[in-house]
Amino acid sequence: MPGSVQNAAPLTVMPASLSRAFAHEREYPVFDSEYRQGESHRSVQASNSRKRWRLARRLAPTALATLRDFYDARRGPTEPFYFYDPYETTPKFAHDPTGQATAGRYTVRFANPWSEFIALGRADVAIELIELA
Repeated sequence: MPGSVQNAAPLTVMPASLSRAFAHEREYPVFDSEYRQGESHRSVQASNSRKRWRLARRLAPTALATLRDFYDARRGPTEPFYFYDPYETTPKFAHDPTGQATAGRYTVRFANPWSEFIALGRADVAIELIELA
């Protein structure tokens, strides 16, 4: 069908050592209209939340190199991949490197360009994952 967009088809899984460094967030998209007298009107844009994960800790040099290689192999935010949220897998903190297990698995992509700050043997990387489907 002309104009149809194919669903994301991930071919790889983020390594378990990296997936444990991300913190889970939920975003509920809302349309907000504010009026001159201070009144506002809000309406829901979607019935489900959109999940995000932000890198929540500093990385050692080896973990930083692993994340950078994984990011470069996905060509930044262009290629989707599977991400296992360790708190939602069965059993908790289980990881399937093949991507076959569905419990806690999300199809994601990187949401922003690479940005890092290195100080005293650790690196702060401002990177975020966003759910696709």
